[in-house]
Amino acid sequence: MATTSSITSGGMIDVNGLVTSLMGVERRPVTLLTSKQTSYQAKLSAMGSIKSAVSTFQATMGAMANASSLQTTTATSGDSSVFSATASSTSTIGSYSIEVSKIAQAQKLATAGLASTTTAIGNGTLTFDFGTISGGTFDSVTGKYTGASFTNSGASSGSVTIDASNNSLQGIRDAINSAKLGVTASIVNDGSGTPYRLALSSSSMGSSNSIKISVTGDAALSSLLSHDPAGTQSLAETATAQNAQIKVDGISISKSSNTITDAIAGVTLTLKKPGTSPVALDVASDTSTVTKSVQGFVDAYNTLNKSLSTALASGVIGSTAPLHGDSLIRSLQSQIRSILSAPLSNNGSTVNTLSQIGVGFQSDGSLALNSTKLSAALSTNAKDVTNIFAASGSATDSLVSFASGSTSTKPGSYAVSVTQLATQGKLTGSVAAGTTITAGVNDTVDLTINGIASTIKLGAGSYTAAQLAAEVQGKINGTSALSSAGVSVGVTESGGVLSITSGTYGSTSSIAVTGGNGATSLLGGGPTAVAGLNVEGSIDGTSIVGSGRTLTSSTGNSNGLSVTVSGGALGARGTVSYSRGYAYQLNQIATDALASNGSLTSRTDGLTSSVRDLGKQIDSMNARMTVIEARLRKQYSSLDAMLSRMSTTSTYLSQQLSKL
Repeated sequence: MATTSSITSGGMIDVNGLVTSLMGVERRPVTLLTSKQTSYQAKLSAMGSIKSAVSTFQATMGAMANASSLQTTTATSGDSSVFSATASSTSTIGSYSIEVSKIAQAQKLATAGLASTTTAIGNGTLTFDFGTISGGTFDSVTGKYTGASFTNSGASSGSVTIDASNNSLQGIRDAINSAKLGVTASIVNDGSGTPYRLALSSSSMGSSNSIKISVTGDAALSSLLSHDPAGTQSLAETATAQNAQIKVDGISISKSSNTITDAIAGVTLTLKKPGTSPVALDVASDTSTVTKSVQGFVDAYNTLNKSLSTALASGVIGSTAPLHGDSLIRSLQSQIRSILSAPLSNNGSTVNTLSQIGVGFQSDGSLALNSTKLSAALSTNAKDVTNIFAASGSATDSLVSFASGSTSTKPGSYAVSVTQLATQGKLTGSVAAGTTITAGVNDTVDLTINGIASTIKLGAGSYTAAQLAAEVQGKINGTSALSSAGVSVGVTESGGVLSITSGTYGSTSSIAVTGGNGATSLLGGGPTAVAGLNVEGSIDGTSIVGSGRTLTSSTGNSNGLSVTVSGGALGARGTVSYSRGYAYQLNQIATDALASNGSLTSRTDGLTSSVRDLGKQIDSMNARMTVIEARLRKQYSSLDAMLSRMSTTSTYLSQQLSKL
């Protein structure tokens, strides 16, 4: 009887071999999908590497897009134990002689000693004011003044409530510190029989920040903490408030802080101790920092360019890179090279190409830095070198300044015109103010400043008009509802008439009296209120109603360009030029590509979705293959069994026939 290779010598079919062969044909679509999925996964992995490289590139470009990050000058102190110094990009190169005779310090006070820190003392209200102590004599043994006067500086003042919850020495300390009024409190143990003393320190240095404490309430609280340098002094002064005293090239300067930013333009001095002789300060060009930054720019581009070129490469013979010839990657590389090759426009400088500062393309597409050429450019005009990388702007009018641009602002030079200057809200009394303040009679005034309601309570006493102005200013600026919103005022007097002026400009700047028992005494029955105005004008011919002192364009090529007008005449005010430096433009390209709807993110999301969809198809087909394989095995196993039975029957019949 004839047989085939699919039937064993025992008459059985090779079910495993047959099913495996048939399933190989069935699985060809799955194999093709798996191959496609692997290809997409490779692209996805390569795209992840590209995104990482662009992100690293973006970090470098983002840092250099800010002109202040490219420091071009250094300030060196001849004796850093006396003072240290730092310079900014606006500082002028030169040498100075600095003589430090005094450093600024804060006033410190201490109470009489108490036996316990937890025993109740008394209830009441502590009101802190800050000002200048002048005249009289000071006894360093008792720590008290005789015959001195105290003039309120107009700085913020405020009050602390002492009640049953905090009327111990510890409670008073914590209440003062929690109030954050500009005074720091601590408890010192002096080792005596009544060792616990409350020590107070002004948070601000300078002679105008001496402390006055007014107490209303229990006598015990008043006798411990009432302190008026011109009157009753319950506390002893342990350190006197004083200004820093220095000379710059022989010119005397007094400052309330040991950090001085305005003595020499662009230079910050940090005073540490008085000196015994003048100390030299040298402000010089810092080419090394700029050179390092420019080299970092070159390196960042070369690293990214290598990643992009590798992704686009054909690979080894017989294979290609996953993103070989990818149009998105090629377009990104082309965009970056195009920016680097083009000169900047409207940057207000003759330095407007990278080649002028020694940065140029090489034959392999990389960038290289010529340090000698960069040093020469820095020595000629360091500011122009830094501006070639950042977004920058400049105005031809000294009272008009470039504030900012946006991604919509096109490089260009735009005309600025002003039709209305910004003003501050102001309230002026109708009569001379009453200078005697009596508690409960004329000591409160209700005000609304820039739309925020507040109430002030003046300290009882007799004032000069100037002293009263300082008292009112201090109480208003010390009101938490205003200070927390960044609102402040200035109070002046002329002929005894008080004027309150908001510290902000624009239509939101306003001051109004709404009540209080001292309103009429302070400002008269009909004070004059004038609301603030916004600046108005035009940029590039488009009329604009500004916000405060700022004009911001919202149309045309100047869209997003903001300028600040700090004063001057009405009419044409020159031009403002805006330029996007190389680092700024490259940072924008990288940011856009990496954004949630950016090209690289969209491509990555698309590949991720494709891999996921293919995976679902493969899983579905694999499930189908399992069913098909089970069916084939069942069918061929049944056939195998049937053939086995037929073989047995055939053998039996043959045996029976042979017997016949």
